[in-house]
Amino acid sequence: MKEYIGVVVSFILAGGIAGAMVFLASWLGERKPSEVKLAPFECGKTPFSLPGGKLAVKFYLTAILFVLFDIELVFLYPWAVIYRTIGLTGLVEMGVFMGILIAGFVYAWDNGALEWQ
Repeated sequence: MKEYIGVVVSFILAGGIAGAMVFLASWLGERKPSEVKLAPFECGKTPFSLPGGKLAVKFYLTAILFVLFDIELVFLYPWAVIYRTIGLTGLVEMGVFMGILIAGFVYAWDNGALEWQ
């Protein structure tokens, strides 16, 4: 348990410093609200229409695919490090895992989730 003390102290320090900065910025910062600052767009031009509607499903599919293949690498790297100790059983298990991921990738590709227009 002693080896985790440094990690815990780092998290506590990072959280404390971030919290202190947010608190000090809200406590010491200037508060001069104006009509221009409270407007939805601060670019200096009057908006001709407010953005409406929903985001396309493509954004969500892209995010889900990114997370899927990111998690794949998280599992693949440690497996590659200990491959020689787990032997054939580990190879079969990783084959099943990769087969499921490849099937999902092919399904997404077939449905056009990877095409960006």
